[in-house]
Amino acid sequence: MNDTTLLSGQVLTYSGDPFETPWQECVHIDSAGAIAMQGGHIVAVGAAADLRQAYPQATEVRYGDKLIVPGFVDAHVHYPQTGIIASWGKRLIDWLNTYTFPEETRFDDPVYAREIARLYLKLTRQHGTTTVCSYGTIHPTSVDAIFEAAAESGQRIVAGKTCMDRNAPQDLQDTAQSAYDDSLALLTRWHGVGRAEYAITPRFSPTSTPAQLDVLGALWAAHPECLMQTHLSEQPDEIAWVKSLYPDARDYLDTYEAHGLLGARGVYGHAIHMEPREMDRLSDVGAAAVHCPTSNTFIGSGLFDLASMKARMPVGLATDTGGGSSFSMLRTMAAAYEIAQLRGTPTHAAQLLWLGTAGSARSLHLQDKIGHLGVGFEADVCVLDLASTPAIAQRSQRAKDVWDAVFATIMMGDDRAVADLWIAGRQVQE
Repeated sequence: MNDTTLLSGQVLTYSGDPFETPWQECVHIDSAGAIAMQGGHIVAVGAAADLRQAYPQATEVRYGDKLIVPGFVDAHVHYPQTGIIASWGKRLIDWLNTYTFPEETRFDDPVYAREIARLYLKLTRQHGTTTVCSYGTIHPTSVDAIFEAAAESGQRIVAGKTCMDRNAPQDLQDTAQSAYDDSLALLTRWHGVGRAEYAITPRFSPTSTPAQLDVLGALWAAHPECLMQTHLSEQPDEIAWVKSLYPDARDYLDTYEAHGLLGARGVYGHAIHMEPREMDRLSDVGAAAVHCPTSNTFIGSGLFDLASMKARMPVGLATDTGGGSSFSMLRTMAAAYEIAQLRGTPTHAAQLLWLGTAGSARSLHLQDKIGHLGVGFEADVCVLDLASTPAIAQRSQRAKDVWDAVFATIMMGDDRAVADLWIAGRQVQE
């Protein structure tokens, strides 16, 4: 079968969740492994010698001691904020008003939106990311732009029009009706087309009236196959603002729940300062929280309780660009490790890699398609050089085992660690 490609090297696979099962039992690295790809999917995984026999006509790419992992899955981003990443700021609301909102006004221009969408996806590819879940702006042009750019690159994309009808600049406000109409038109146009999925996207409760949340809840009820993404309990002053705007709500989550915006396919970014009832309700419905560690530290939001949240619900990992300070999922894993250390719950390299691949895929309900190098999965593959810089190389030479070397790359790696990338079985040529 000459349409088959073999990738051989050190191959990482999962047989379970390393937060639920000891990582030694469910995360495996085959030092002489390989995967076989055909038609954009993985058709075999095993020992390289065995796959060479099974596919004698295959084209083989030999990676030696490089590590073959699933493509990274970034579960919460704002691609329109690409140009303002790493902008100095004080707190969330100041940062939004100073940087985010002025930049987002530019996305009514389809030319500019396409330019930034293509740039953003190129930057993510350079960092080994093959799937992103992104907010647009209020402009339908911004959503069309990111879906079109992802169709060009082959990357999996989940995205939606951000809806805001108050507490934002006038030229960044829609209405309850236009939010519904625009979102419906966009999901009709894009959801399920190629590798695209739609997410109904109220930015967060402070920028939506109850009327807008009502219609978006109704839209989700009519299209339960879509995801719903929003923000939750990012900063204490934000929570106080929500309480002032929704005085009858039991808590922040209740502002969504009361309007039909709590469900199994809900994806809630940040979720740092959680009340017991909120955690119980997210757990009850099977919703997902998304950990955004570089953003949470950059904007001073707080320390996400990974161990506690992961024990109760699916958790994804995300850069949250541009509130997050890096496009790199490796850097994001390192930040997650550091925050877990401050929480007194160390995480292993196997858990961090799982979180940025299979864990994020599960949070987006894509766990049967991406995030794992398994038969039948889409062939999104990242190849990591475990000695990509002089500093990492000298550390890797001292590694007592492969996991010691992997951890050094997680903590110090960047785009230089991405030796190769395959998206839907096609090698990325930048």
